[in-house]
Amino acid sequence: MNTPRKGSLLVQDARTKRRNAAEARFKAYGLTAIAVGVLALIVLVTSILGNGLSAFRQTEIMLTVELPESKLDKSGTRDLDVMKKVTTLTYGPILAKGLKDVIAANGIEIEGLTAKDVDAMISKEASAQLRDRVLADPSLVGQTVEITVLASGRIDGYYKGRVSLASAELDSNVTPAQLRLADALKDKGILVTKLNPAFITAPDASDQRPEAAGLGVAILGSAYMMIVVLVLALPIGVAASIYLEEFAPKNRWTDLIEVNISNLAAVPSIVFGILGLAIFINFGGLRASAPIVGGLVLTLMTLPTIIISTRAALKSVPPSIRDAALGVGASKMQAVFHHVLPLAAPGILTGAIIGLAQALGETAPLLLIGMVAFVREYPAAYSAADGLFGEPSTALPVQVFNWTQRADPAFFERASGAIIVLLVFLLIMNAVAIILRRRFERRW
Repeated sequence: MNTPRKGSLLVQDARTKRRNAAEARFKAYGLTAIAVGVLALIVLVTSILGNGLSAFRQTEIMLTVELPESKLDKSGTRDLDVMKKVTTLTYGPILAKGLKDVIAANGIEIEGLTAKDVDAMISKEASAQLRDRVLADPSLVGQTVEITVLASGRIDGYYKGRVSLASAELDSNVTPAQLRLADALKDKGILVTKLNPAFITAPDASDQRPEAAGLGVAILGSAYMMIVVLVLALPIGVAASIYLEEFAPKNRWTDLIEVNISNLAAVPSIVFGILGLAIFINFGGLRASAPIVGGLVLTLMTLPTIIISTRAALKSVPPSIRDAALGVGASKMQAVFHHVLPLAAPGILTGAIIGLAQALGETAPLLLIGMVAFVREYPAAYSAADGLFGEPSTALPVQVFNWTQRADPAFFERASGAIIVLLVFLLIMNAVAIILRRRFERRW
């Protein structure tokens, strides 16, 4: 016989108070955890944006330069084979003279400024840019042309907060006189800091030219690898999932396969890099740092994720769908492909996109297969096979790692900018996955 409860139901006893207090503490713990997570995310995003957004702007100098025939085409024939023999060392003094003429024309006088300081205001990449422009249009030789060239990395850093007059006193790569000259040129509208689309389209640059470094080749390499992963991992993973979930007999062998697939999903990604190095490079003879090798390694890494997510999507389809299809005379294959698979498609696509997003951000396996090459030029446009199999390449996350290892602080800015680009791609892919799920998902 239960003992009757003493007191009023409207008045909390000690036990009820303790239970309510425990629930309130648990809610407080949960809210605190969420607040800490959101705060950490805000700090991370703020740090990345603060360091990386400046990479999308670049300081440039507008010059008017003479292109003397006596230096650029002594033969006077405008023969490209002859003009290509003129190196960038010849174009450098032409740009330096153009800058000196601009300084003189505007009456700019800076105390302590030397001719060497003026030469160092212009990026070393500018000579190559001018040479490429002349080779693209040989008729420019003998004319006076207007050209916009990159300022040196230190001058660019001055307008992005990395360099100051005080730090220039201790820096062997820039002088206070150069910074004062930059301010004078900026006041005249000759030196400007503007949007930098070349950060997305240009290839990498050497350690002495951080202002010219871009993500173009890295983005192309990542695109090549994602195509390989999509072409191989999606059909193989979906086919394996359909067989295991719908057709495979339930015995110890299928149990063993399922356990190993789950284990592979938890294996560190660097292990897949070791596997790719052993199989595809050492045994298969494929070229290290080729996009096809990176794509194959990422395919192996992504397969378990796609298989697990696809099987979960197939399991979410009610058994009554299968029974109804079989009941009206459909074969097992017809029931699966005509009824079950279309209903599971949103989950399958979501899992595939999340797997691709995970592969896009991987670094460790790509480092092991040698995708850290310094790639100065785009792969041959006429041959996609060369781009996939032959020519060395890199990827977005590897490019970030590469830039963080370089000494010039401008590369740290570039690395943060590359992280922003990578995060944008990941956000887009995850947003597509969410949209697909919400658009096509059916609730039972």
